[in-house]
Amino acid sequence: MIVDLDLSVMDANKQGLSLDEIRQLDMVDYLASLGFEPAKPSRNGVDYYYLSPLRNEADASFHVNRSKNKWYDHGDGKGGNLIDFGLLYFNCTIGELKEKFGGNLSFHQPTDMSFVANKNSDKVANKIIIKGDRPIWSYPLKNYLHERMVPVSVAEQFCCEVSYEIEGRSFYAIGFKNDAGGYELRNKIVKQSSAPKDITTINNGAKTVQVFEGFFDFLTYKSMRPQEPSASSNFVILNSAAFFERARPFMEQHETIGLWLDNDTTGIAYTKYALSLDKSYRDESGLYSKYKDLNDWLTKKELAPKKQLKQKIG
Repeated sequence: MIVDLDLSVMDANKQGLSLDEIRQLDMVDYLASLGFEPAKPSRNGVDYYYLSPLRNEADASFHVNRSKNKWYDHGDGKGGNLIDFGLLYFNCTIGELKEKFGGNLSFHQPTDMSFVANKNSDKVANKIIIKGDRPIWSYPLKNYLHERMVPVSVAEQFCCEVSYEIEGRSFYAIGFKNDAGGYELRNKIVKQSSAPKDITTINNGAKTVQVFEGFFDFLTYKSMRPQEPSASSNFVILNSAAFFERARPFMEQHETIGLWLDNDTTGIAYTKYALSLDKSYRDESGLYSKYKDLNDWLTKKELAPKKQLKQKIG
């Protein structure tokens, strides 16, 4: 069941919706407002398939999970929330996207029942149960860190080895804890998060803060500066670009805010948005401008001489 936005939200629209309010708008209704309808009716009221609004295709491979309010384009390998979609669809900045959601809107939000369905489906389909943690010990995890060019000695300062279960099956991964007590979980195969998902802040009492999307970029930064005093900077790891607004109160307590965000549509858009907010924000992505992110830059930078040597020997 879908209901109209309440009057308080409609009044807020006069000044423009916040990013959190935009993110909560119902994807199915929003696509309909743009003129996109599902290729065929949904069988369960949750899963909807469209011809991709982002590219030309003959078979419907653009999937919207209405209970989670998320989309995924199987033909392009991209997905996310409504903000991620809007940035790609309109090819615009965060500020320009917010302007597009100003004025009177007729979009809808899921009712409380939709959020209940979301929680229930998560419990059934992908409930991560944390069983315990310990110092990083397993060889496959240490080898994975080696492949990502992060010394174990650096990773173990901020991460641990987490054992967890999904539907009765046991797994383990490198765990990076957020401020709410949840974990970002990574190994060579999976990229997952346990609830609750949140940002991670590290406060060393500094006047400068460095901001990263993912914790491997943060670990890369620390690996590159092993002699740097810990008190020289504070840190924010967003654990998702979508948490940028949530991190702003902490970030904007600092005189200088270094942005080390990803070089993709979302990361670039958030960087431009931040630079428009205040002169304390600084774009640090020039170092890895030709790469996806900081860790990708370091990994390929380190592997390049080995590849060249192998070619000469061959």
